Amino acid sequence: MNWQEHIATNPKVMFGKPVIKGTRIPVDLILEKLAFNYSFDDLMTAYPNITIEDIQSCLLYAANNAKHDKVFAVA
Repeated sequence: MNWQEHIATNPKVMFGKPVIKGTRIPVDLILEKLAFNYSFDDLMTAYPNITIEDIQSCLLYAANNAKHDKVFAVA
């Protein structure tokens, strides 16, 4: 799955925060709700315009960003 097909950034939408394409639903909102034990079904009920692929793309987006974080040692 290619998360770029489901996640977009636009300075005119939510101040450029990553959102699910075609919505104003920020990726961080979906990730936070998943962290608080919302299920995919809960999210799709709360936000009827999103799909399972949209939610999975939010997770892949987060994984991709974590994978490419730069870590600096502080001594």
